[in-house]
Amino acid sequence: MFDVAGRNTVIKMGRKVIPPGTPAPSSGQYKVPGSKTEVTAVKGKPMPPTSKPGQGYVEVDKTKHKNG
Repeated sequence: MFDVAGRNTVIKMGRKVIPPGTPAPSSGQYKVPGSKTEVTAVKGKPMPPTSKPGQGYVEVDKTKHKNG
């Protein structure tokens, strides 16, 4: 466990779990592990609340940008 922007971030199975309210490290799709809940996050904007205390989000699909 280590601290990111004043909040604890846990690494589970090689993936960072981002707590609710923490700014998203990158834009993309994030999921609550063990649930079907998936959200779209924008880099630097706070992650939304979760349905249960102690839950967080893992990135499942980073936003892809066209060069152009």
